[in-house]
Amino acid sequence: MKALCWEGVNRLAVERVPDPRIQNAHDVIVKVRYTTSCGSDLHLLDGYIPAMEAGDVIGHEFMGEVVEVGPEVTKHSVGDRVVVVSFIGCGSCWYCDNDLWSLCDNTNTNPGITQGLWGQDPGGIFGYSHAMGGFMGSHAEYVRVPFADHGAFTVPEEVDDLTALFASDGLPTGWMGAHLGGVGPGDTVAVWGAGGVGQMAAHAAMLLGAEQVVVIDRLPERLGMVQQHVGAETIDYTATDVGAELRERTGGRGPDVCIEAVGQESATNGPEYLYDKVKQQLRLENDRPIAMREAVMACRKGGSVFALGVFAGLVDKFPLGALMNKGLTLRGAQQHGQRYLPMLLDRLARGEISTSHLATHVMALDEGPRGYDMFKNKEDGCVRAVFQP
Repeated sequence: MKALCWEGVNRLAVERVPDPRIQNAHDVIVKVRYTTSCGSDLHLLDGYIPAMEAGDVIGHEFMGEVVEVGPEVTKHSVGDRVVVVSFIGCGSCWYCDNDLWSLCDNTNTNPGITQGLWGQDPGGIFGYSHAMGGFMGSHAEYVRVPFADHGAFTVPEEVDDLTALFASDGLPTGWMGAHLGGVGPGDTVAVWGAGGVGQMAAHAAMLLGAEQVVVIDRLPERLGMVQQHVGAETIDYTATDVGAELRERTGGRGPDVCIEAVGQESATNGPEYLYDKVKQQLRLENDRPIAMREAVMACRKGGSVFALGVFAGLVDKFPLGALMNKGLTLRGAQQHGQRYLPMLLDRLARGEISTSHLATHVMALDEGPRGYDMFKNKEDGCVRAVFQP
């Protein structure tokens, strides 16, 4: 089959790879209809995620049709239209039992790498390096889905394929950031990053009762999308002092909840961007925590900060003093999609959440390298490059 493969830093190619096959009784094989780029893929392309190997199939956000089922699969049959959660959960360990699915104890088949990096290993994920299990990704014609009764969800008839696609990762990730960040009725919420995950986090905050939601970015087309499809306020960080602007809009107090949806390659106009970029290029720090620093400094005393963007390693100049002395709560996670998908698919079916507008560029899988180039460089207003294998 055809697949989009990582061939080195900033090098992708469409290649022929072996078709996946059922390996375990709980597997299904899905014929991919749509698969999308994600901001976290850029960390793979740029070489900041360890344990990538030439020929690895990337992609972790997808939906499609079940074409083969293992003998112990009970919830799915050939022909089912499904969306698949990007993180793989076994459904039987302590973490899965407690709805912390991305922390599954049994699905990362290379736990030693992340145990060395982070002390313990999280669950496996499709197409996201051998540090996270080495699973073949979704930018391919077919994907093997382990533990399919827990990770694949039948798409309601009312939900079209393109809308369902973002229920694989972007939508539940955003929802989780607002939910576990503690957003409640009447809150003011600030979200750094107006990409797909940031937009979904902002929309989730509004549905959870936030009175005021502000999204921060620099790209006018993304800020316009926030205003049109989410209905949140926006701040262009190139035009103003974000901290001062947030204090102005909150009566001097600051946001109750701050969600960082940018991750390890964030940017700013200030000199700290050059400082962090140089240190990252020299591998003196793994991640550029510019937006995270800003979120900690902007958050009101006693508020909550959630790390929703992907970070991989060590950061420099983190304002730990502000975190402690302001009494902040800091939390982060990869998505626990299995926890949220039934509720989110119902909301999509009722039209409460829109996602398909994120698919700004839909193209054939053969155009994958061009799509990622547009996505990475944010050309032509690209929010997500979506591929049809």
